[in-house]
Amino acid sequence: MPADDSGAVINPGEDVIRELLIELRELFGDRVSTALSTRELHARDFSFYDALPADAVVMARSTDEVVAIVKACAKHKAPIIPFGTGTSAEGHLSALHGGICVDVSEMNNVIEVNAEDMDVTVEPGVTRKQLNEYLRDTGLFFPIDPGADASIGGMASTRASGTNAVRYGTMRENVLSLEVVLSDGRVIRTARRARKSSSGYDLTKIFVGSEGTLGIITKVTLKLFGIPEATSAAVVSFDTLQGAVDAVISSIQWGIPMARIELLDDVQMAAINDYAGLDYPKKSTLFLEFHGTDAGVKEQAERMAEVCGEYGGSDFSWTADAEERDKLWAARHDAAYSCIALRPGCSVMATDVCVPISRLAECILATKQDIEDAGIVAPIVGHVGDGNFHAQLLIHPDTREEDLRVCGEINRRLIERAISMDGTCTGEHGVGQGKIRYLKAEHGEAVEVMRMLKEAFDPKNIMNPGKMLELAN
Repeated sequence: MPADDSGAVINPGEDVIRELLIELRELFGDRVSTALSTRELHARDFSFYDALPADAVVMARSTDEVVAIVKACAKHKAPIIPFGTGTSAEGHLSALHGGICVDVSEMNNVIEVNAEDMDVTVEPGVTRKQLNEYLRDTGLFFPIDPGADASIGGMASTRASGTNAVRYGTMRENVLSLEVVLSDGRVIRTARRARKSSSGYDLTKIFVGSEGTLGIITKVTLKLFGIPEATSAAVVSFDTLQGAVDAVISSIQWGIPMARIELLDDVQMAAINDYAGLDYPKKSTLFLEFHGTDAGVKEQAERMAEVCGEYGGSDFSWTADAEERDKLWAARHDAAYSCIALRPGCSVMATDVCVPISRLAECILATKQDIEDAGIVAPIVGHVGDGNFHAQLLIHPDTREEDLRVCGEINRRLIERAISMDGTCTGEHGVGQGKIRYLKAEHGEAVEVMRMLKEAFDPKNIMNPGKMLELAN
């Protein structure tokens, strides 16, 4: 694939791809697929973007095999798009410039559990549910829960977080070390297992959230946590969205140690009821979870009930029963699917801003007004404990052009509003294709430093090009 001196991508020609495929088939045989159905499957994520397939998909089973694929692609200057489980939400998987999709889902071994040190090293294809099932008898668990059963490598690549972030942090805080294959085939380890270090540049943090644009993650070392002695969950409804958010802010200021604080607006609650056959009040609602001792979680729930009551919360109910908790969180995790059920066949433009929590109610209410003014149905759900929320804008194939126009305008206004509040265009989904245009407004001249890093790590611009950053032509 030719590239000019700036590293700007030019799609590889058919002759280049043909030569590359000959080389890859000699190495991997029938693990190289050019079947359209396979290529399309690997180009599709949980987003509204068109699925643009790579020229081929290669199944990798080890770091050495990833090295071989990367070296072959570097030799032919062909783009490389990593694939884990396909659950990303910003078009990360589309092969915008052709090339090779590297599927690491079969690299799914738990390599080492260090129970005394409370850490684990896994291959990138291990999923979060698989990991916690493996850890079940150790008394430890990995808490990051983005909802989907995502791969650990993909979660690190997008700096994922989710429902537990208010207590346990995001992938940024919970990745201790990475093994990464660079764009020229070199393999580096970004750090050791020590819980802190002042040694060298923090390469781990550079690769966490890099979305496959700097290298391919082949091992991840993670922090683990002790399974709580007791866990309780609660649900509480509010007459106003303002009241729900104010209750969250007050609870944080009071220091009530909640593990999860999820907000679902009245539209989202109606959608969940219809989808899952539930009968929650169709009001703005908080889903809560508390971790600790038996006495501790009881005290936390009782104190939270008092706080919610001060802000118009009603029907506060909590339970320590595992089956009831699972039912509640299954409803929360079904939020995206319940939105799709509102317009069967649609995809979701899942907005993803995060603002300082003191501005959260203002940002959500202004967004709801934009949605109402546009005359569309768009549920809102958020990890409000850390100021992150999603307006779930629906794009239907039959009205795609008009939906993109209307929803795109709402998303633009939302992002600009969040940035003006000293927030971010993406709290957990990543930049992907769609948020590139907003980086300058959010980061200013720091974007040029990001480009310098990209060009240093990937001078040929073959690592997932067209995502995260645009290089000048």
